[in-house]
Amino acid sequence: MINHEAGDDRRVTATASFSSASRLERTLKAGYFAVTSELAPPDSANPEDVYARARVFDGYVDSMNATDGSGANCHMSSVAMCALLSRIGYDTVMQVSCRDRNRIALQGDVVGAAALGVNNILCLTGDGVQVGDHPEAKPVFDLDSMSLLEVIAGLRDKQMFVSGRKITDPPRVFLGAAENPFVPPLDFRPYRLAKKIAAGAQFFQMQYCFDLPRFATFMARSRDLGLLEKCFILPGVGPLASARAANWMRHHVPGVHIPDAVIKRLEGAQDQKQEGRQICIEMIQQLREIQGVSGVHIMAHRQESAVAEIIEKSGVLRERQPWFPGSDPLPEERHDVQRDHSLSFCTGRLS
Repeated sequence: MINHEAGDDRRVTATASFSSASRLERTLKAGYFAVTSELAPPDSANPEDVYARARVFDGYVDSMNATDGSGANCHMSSVAMCALLSRIGYDTVMQVSCRDRNRIALQGDVVGAAALGVNNILCLTGDGVQVGDHPEAKPVFDLDSMSLLEVIAGLRDKQMFVSGRKITDPPRVFLGAAENPFVPPLDFRPYRLAKKIAAGAQFFQMQYCFDLPRFATFMARSRDLGLLEKCFILPGVGPLASARAANWMRHHVPGVHIPDAVIKRLEGAQDQKQEGRQICIEMIQQLREIQGVSGVHIMAHRQESAVAEIIEKSGVLRERQPWFPGSDPLPEERHDVQRDHSLSFCTGRLS
């Protein structure tokens, strides 16, 4: 795979073939700079609430993450959101947390989600119940993110459940994991990345990356270990609403590291919200220039409507427009669909 957009000639050898009908997987393997975004789940059973939240990203993101009880708070489930959106053609990343289900339920959810058209899965251990709105709930944690990756890779590649029972038609999914380069011990983080790759991770969506020098060091070490040829890296970015919000995040959200220089820049701005968006734009542009970065994952909590402006001004998509319902299929998608009968499920969604 050649990242011809960035003039990057690195080749991804271990992920050369498609493992799913995912539009995100095809975008990454074609060498395009991918954009994903977190989709806030509604506290509602109305499907229109999901569609309305997705439409704000039309034409600007390649895939949307449906969170799974993020922060240990109860919302509409990730599998339901992904199924609703897949039905009308959107590409989604179903987040799966190990906190609330055991291996029997998790395997059943993955097989069922694939049957409903979900092509990407992000494996997470999940936050503890004590941080959410149901602290009396009983946590499960039968598996963690590492073992969940191994289990789902087994479902797909060995075509069998953990019990050894065969699956007649396995879930064809593109497997992802999270990683945080900013949690000590910092020297250990690339080795943790390596373990997750060995467990089955094909792409990574990272925690917010506000400290670019530290992230660049993580990427350089990962490159030295030969890891960047085995996976796709999408660092996390997001607009900060104010200096006060940034201060709260770095003291209350685990793993979020925001340098003093970013806080001071916000404090000195006349319009802090707009300055936060400008910082986000600049970070996307700078992250794009780091060797091995394949895209960005945008987490714009309560600022989802600003994502289009941020992506537009960053210029990272260049002339490309990600697919959305009502748009025409990309030329390479037409070619893929004609060439690969296994993508026939996509044919209806792309037309």
